[in-house]
This record gives sequence, structure tokens and C-alpha cells, in this order.
Amino acid sequence: MNGALRVELIDRPARLAALRNECDVLAAAARPRLPFATTDWLLTWWQHFQEDRRLVRDRFFVHALRDAQGKLVALAPLMLTERPGTGPLRMRSVTFFGVDKNITELRGLICAPEHEKAAVQALLAHLTERGNDWDWFAWDGVRQGGDAHQLLSSVSNFSWRRETTDYVLTLGDTWEEFRAGRSRNVKESLRKCYNSLARDGHAFSFRVVSEAAELPVALEDFFRLHAQRAGATNLPHHADYFRYAPARELLLALARTPERAPELRVFQLRVGSELVASRVGFLLHDELYLYFSGFDPAWARYSVMTTTVAEAIKWAIQQKLRAVNLSPGTDVSKTRWDPTLVTTCSGILVSPRARARWKWELVSDLNEQVRRLAWLSPLLDGARRRS
Repeated sequence: MNGALRVELIDRPARLAALRNECDVLAAAARPRLPFATTDWLLTWWQHFQEDRRLVRDRFFVHALRDAQGKLVALAPLMLTERPGTGPLRMRSVTFFGVDKNITELRGLICAPEHEKAAVQALLAHLTERGNDWDWFAWDGVRQGGDAHQLLSSVSNFSWRRETTDYVLTLGDTWEEFRAGRSRNVKESLRKCYNSLARDGHAFSFRVVSEAAELPVALEDFFRLHAQRAGATNLPHHADYFRYAPARELLLALARTPERAPELRVFQLRVGSELVASRVGFLLHDELYLYFSGFDPAWARYSVMTTTVAEAIKWAIQQKLRAVNLSPGTDVSKTRWDPTLVTTCSGILVSPRARARWKWELVSDLNEQVRRLAWLSPLLDGARRRS
């Protein structure tokens, strides 16, 4: 890309809503496509998750990046959080939308891969010039090994913190073709999940809920099954992420416009008349993003979640989609499908101001103390019980 990008602040939701068409073109150009990059997700997330109280105050801090011809090339859906909300001791952090309890699974700059370096370079220069306005920036979603990754690695006040791996399946023209390309382990898992139901005389049915009138009920069923799975003591632990009202309300709000990106779908598996498994998905043009799931633990021995994912992939192939995103999170339910790995990195950019560096060092020290106490707490609890 020739020439530096122009950076402009979008300081309120109405201004972002006015750019919906341009922004959704960007989201469609991203690879892989993510529901969290669409305008509807961003605006709905802000509505339900932003905070404005004495101890925490979030400010709308979105930045648009345009080329010399005025074309929108990238969008940085940022917010500026002040803790406490006022006063000389407040700490000001810049983060991407999606600082929640795992509801936004991936976040970062929204742009086509070939524009990532130019967008990162322009945003970095823009924020550095305005270092008095913020203390540190939690920079997420930078593709590992790319030019933008190398650029940030050379910045003295930037440090990498963690990596996130997303798992994407490329589909074939038919289920048979796709299945033939899987490993022996996957084929055995598929055989087992289908045969175990049939062997015990259980017939299943699979349904994709897509109508606005039906989605609220389907989501309530999903919330129930997700909570049941989270509460199972005989299965690997995971949290009930939708016990929080904002998380439920976000999905219910998106369900009102299932014809608009991200197009919400709920996949349901029934055995007889009983709903035993459910998974939420988002249709993004010719890609499907598989989001959270839930199932009745009483049916765990039949691998009903594997059957649900397999049926969702079959449906995606029938719809002529080119890819299914299994979402991030390293576990065998994803890795056994032989997906393509897309790894992104997150890091911290500290403002060049001396006062900001001091604040970041203080916060880092406090976080380290919290981690140490968390590590020691089981030992301390044990000592107290023995005394």
C-alpha cells in the first residue's frame, strides 16, 4: 500500500453505525472471518458490556484508518478505560472491544491480511503522538510471524504476552470427500458416535434454527444445556459463560436480526423428542463460525457433541460454504479434525510518558503479587484446615 494511512477517531456509537456498510466490507475481507468483527456485534457488545461508574469508566475510542483516496482500509474497535473514573491517580488503558469473560473469543484490528502492517504502523504512530491520553494499550490479534508482528517486535516499549490459536477447516464439495481427508482417529470418532446411538436403538434428528421468531427459544435451550454441561462433575471442567446477563442479552439481541451479519444460527441435536445437544454458530458469507456449545451430560457416553459438530459441517457443505471455524481453545474436540492453525499474538504497548511507565510497573507488580497469592492459597487453605 502506497502512503501512510489517515487515522480518525470515532467517539460515539452513532458514528460507527453510520459506517456500517464500509465496516462490514472490512469484516468480510478478513481471513478468517469473525462474528466479533461485524458492526452489529461491536455495537451490541458496547451496549451490554461498557461500564460507566465511579471506579470504572469506558470511553468509546474506535479508530478508522483510511487511504489517500478516503477508502476505509482498517478499523480498530477500541475503548479507553479509566480506573478509577476520575482523579489524578486514574490509570488509562486502551483495549479492543471484547474484554469480557470469554464471550468475545478473538479480537483485534479489522482489515484484510495484506493491510495489517500498514494499519498497525499508522495506529502505532497515531497513538504514540498522543501518549498523554493513555497509559498502556493491550494489543490483540496480531498474526504471528507476519510483517506487523515483526514491526511491533522492534518497538522498545512493546512486549509480547501470549498467543491464541484458532482452528479452521477447509471444506470439500461433499461430506464423503471431506471425511476421506480426515485422519484415522477422526473417522473412528465419527463411526463411534453414530453407531453408539444406533446400537442402543436411538434415532436422532438435526435441525438448524435460523428464524427470528424461533431463535429466542432455541437460545434459552442452549443456555440451559451449556449450564448443564458446565455443572457436570464427571467431565472436564469448563465455566458457564452465559450465567452473566450481558452475555445472554448480547446473543438474544443478535437473534433479532439473523439475516444480517453475523447471521446467528442455533444447531440442535435431538434423540427422539429430547433435545440433547446444541451449538451456536454464525454464518459469515461463505464461512461458518462455530461458537459455544452445551449438552445434557446424561448423553455424554454417546458423544452427542461430536455428532452435532459433524452434522453442522455436513450442513455447511450442503450450503456450499468454504470453511468452518471451530473457534480458539486447544482441546481434542478441535485438533482431531486436522484443522489449519491460525495463531495470533497479544502484547502490551506502554505509553512513552514516564508517568505511564511508572503506572504500568506498579500494575505489573500488583498482578504478580496476585498470581503468587493465587498459587499459595491452596497451600494456605490446607494449612488452616490442618491447624
